[in-house]
Amino acid sequence: MSQIPPDAQRNFLVVDAKTETAEIERTFRTFTQERKDIGVVLINQHVAERIRHSVDAFTDPFPAVLEIPSKDHPYDPEKDSVLKRVRRLFGE
Repeated sequence: MSQIPPDAQRNFLVVDAKTETAEIERTFRTFTQERKDIGVVLINQHVAERIRHSVDAFTDPFPAVLEIPSKDHPYDPEKDSVLKRVRRLFGE
C-alpha cells in the first residue's frame, strides 16, 4: 500500500466534546513525531490539558507547539508548557 503524500493529508483536527482523548493523543503524536511537513502546531490550551503529559514531554524545537486560548476557555500562562520551560531557563 502506498503512503499518502503529506500535502494530501489533513493538517488539522477539529476537537469537540465527543472527540476521544486517544484520538487527540494520536494526532498530536503524528503531527509532532511522524510528519516532517509541519512546522507549527497550534493547540487550544483546554485541549492540551487533556493530553498534558504528551505536550509537556515534547521538547523538540520543531515543530513549535503553541498553546492558544479558545473563545470559550481563557488562556492560563501557568499551564503553558513553553512558558514553563522558558521560566526554568531563566531561573524563575
